[in-house]
Amino acid sequence: MLRETKRTTVYFESVIHRALRLKSIETERSLSDLVNEAVRLSLAEDAEDLAAFEERASEENLSFEAVVKDLKQRGQI
Repeated sequence: MLRETKRTTVYFESVIHRALRLKSIETERSLSDLVNEAVRLSLAEDAEDLAAFEERASEENLSFEAVVKDLKQRGQI
């Protein structure tokens, strides 16, 4: 399946760029393919998080102080 692509410039830290180049060589995949996959996976994680937030929207919100107090009462901190 062919996908429409757009060209962009991305600046990587030199050590990350080197690691990507080495992985590209080892896996016989392009840098673009590796970066697209990483971004796609990150966006999929975001989608899962958003779904979880939506699923739990009706749950009661607890303050940080209440959580810490509860942990202390349970002897967990």
